[in-house]
Amino acid sequence: MDNVVDPDALARLSPDERRKLLQGLVALEQESAPRLGSSRKWDVVLIVTIGACIVLAVWIGVLAVTLPKFYRTGTWRGAWVGFDVALLAAFAATAWAAWRRRQLLVICLIVLATLLLCDAWFDVVLDVDTPGFLASLLSALLVEMPLAVLAIAMARRLLRLTIGQMMRYEGLTGPVPPLRQIPLLGPTVGTPLARLIKARMKRRKQQRPAA
Repeated sequence: MDNVVDPDALARLSPDERRKLLQGLVALEQESAPRLGSSRKWDVVLIVTIGACIVLAVWIGVLAVTLPKFYRTGTWRGAWVGFDVALLAAFAATAWAAWRRRQLLVICLIVLATLLLCDAWFDVVLDVDTPGFLASLLSALLVEMPLAVLAIAMARRLLRLTIGQMMRYEGLTGPVPPLRQIPLLGPTVGTPLARLIKARMKRRKQQRPAA
């Protein structure tokens, strides 16, 4: 290994030469890198997710028609106390991950934002036509929703910083592209659904008996 890589020779390379060297090494590594959309597990995840979207859309329509406008329930205190305990745990986990500078912070921020938005939604909706509606609305607009937006913005910022650092290691220049354009794992072509459909059609052609 010492004969192949000379640290002094690498140090004498210009930034452009180092970038080209990195790009060449990454291109070699990508040939053996795992590819999404090529395994049955990934296909199953994609099919289950699409199926869940369809079932949930139908279920929302059923609930919108069948649920009563008013409903009396028990364990009200337990439901809200339990939710606030989960929110407290999300805040604590987020603080710990930020303090320790861990990648887990991105997940914690997304979970925290989701819980804050859910808290704001249910507080406002369940307090309609009650004396506490104004307080719930102000709390949602001034506290919970701004905190949720801040958490999402921080998670996006951390992802872009991480991707930007990876781009530097791969010898790439230029601004970080939008997250929706960045492949999930390694170089990919087309969307997962397009790759899945293409793979299925190719398999069917291969399995079709010759005329």
